[in-house]
Amino acid sequence: MTSQPSEVDLLIIGGGVNGCGIARDAAGRGLSVLLVERDDLAAHTSSASTKLIHGGLRYLEYYEFRLVREALAEREVILGIAPHLVKPMRFVMPLVEDMRPAWMIRTGLFLYDHIGGRTSLPKSEGVRLEGTPWGAGLKHIERGFVYSDAWVDDARLVALNAISAAEKGATIRTRTGFTGAKREGDRWIATLDDGTNVSARAIVNTAGPWVSRVLGELEGAHAELPPRLVKGSHIIVPRMYEGEHSYILQNDDKRIIFAIPYERDFTVIGTTDKPFEGDPSAPQIDQDEIDYLCASINRYFEKPIGAGDIVRSYSGVRPLFDDGEENASAVTRDYVLKLGTSEGPQVLSAFGGKITTYRRLAEHALEKLEPFLPTMGKSWTGAAPLPGGDLPGGDFEAFLLMVRDRWPFLAADNAERMARAYGTRIALVLGDARELEDLGGGLSAREVTYLATHEWARTADDVLWRRTKIGLHTGEETRAAVDHILAEAA
Repeated sequence: MTSQPSEVDLLIIGGGVNGCGIARDAAGRGLSVLLVERDDLAAHTSSASTKLIHGGLRYLEYYEFRLVREALAEREVILGIAPHLVKPMRFVMPLVEDMRPAWMIRTGLFLYDHIGGRTSLPKSEGVRLEGTPWGAGLKHIERGFVYSDAWVDDARLVALNAISAAEKGATIRTRTGFTGAKREGDRWIATLDDGTNVSARAIVNTAGPWVSRVLGELEGAHAELPPRLVKGSHIIVPRMYEGEHSYILQNDDKRIIFAIPYERDFTVIGTTDKPFEGDPSAPQIDQDEIDYLCASINRYFEKPIGAGDIVRSYSGVRPLFDDGEENASAVTRDYVLKLGTSEGPQVLSAFGGKITTYRRLAEHALEKLEPFLPTMGKSWTGAAPLPGGDLPGGDFEAFLLMVRDRWPFLAADNAERMARAYGTRIALVLGDARELEDLGGGLSAREVTYLATHEWARTADDVLWRRTKIGLHTGEETRAAVDHILAEAA
């Protein structure tokens, strides 16, 4: 078990992207940090996203200009600090009758191209779809628009921030729950579910859907309105079309659905927006959501899909700040940071947010907490590569060629998977290996052991669905082999 400090400057509750992002930033500024997560890193909302680093084109309709501007600027930053993990992607929006008119889309895309400042990605353009690769798999739709955003493996983004935080001195403890805290002078005395205590100058509450529950366990903290819990579900189906572009599809309810190439052989489709009540630890897609997503796709694609085509689904619960908006799709996706005490040790709670803006959320969180913490260094995460992101010249394709040359026994698909997942740290995984025993899907015992010793993987799901997505390509035999290796590594 990771040793635990008895006193820290900052106790962070929640191991999603916001918690790990704050841990990384704070540790790099010289603060002592303990992050606790009762499950696995990215076990909930942060591994259930649409997996995009994007500005949020549709948010322009809700006049969320600050959010879109910040997200587009962050898209450029994250492309720079994680060129292995984040890949540029072109998005095709078919132009259909009875939806948003061409002039409106063109205006929105012009704004999207420019309000975020400098960008390394291609600008938007109008294109012909019918008879071209942009229209792959679509029904007879003549024209549309193409614009740029980026894709990311969301759960790995969380893991990389945790790794960086730990290397800067933070303590990361998974499978460790927070049970409450009381105030003693200018510090919190927090109790964890293993019976240990830790003293902290301040607490950061990034518990996601459980943010209100954590606030209720902090003696003397101000109550806040509970977040608006909104469920977003995705389905994964066999690959629907050729090409590496994605589709953004308009619906008659004014929402949009993405269809995105996924794990070589699949297409991921989502997301829904439904108010959620119940236990957010295990949300499930319901039949209405399945019907909605299938109908959205069948409106555009030649080959229809149904429930029987679904290989896997996943759902996440987003803790959005309650801004009084009745329509779940219109509730702000912007983050809101709330200080929770008027005197004594401070707590900061995070509501809402997008995976794209996690790094800026972390900077803003530390700005708010600065008066309550020891003198800290300046912001630094905008220029420092995430672990594995120090590719020569930031060129992933050139780096992939180097990987294939150094480890020629790797199959092409597996070489790309590992290069994206680990970047320059692939050498820590493969070392001087000249061959690998394939457990399934290209996964090896060597990689599983690395994930257990360097990335807090403890269960087969940690390995097969969060640190990798190899679970899509393998069965129970691989799961049993992974469990066996993890047991030996424990």
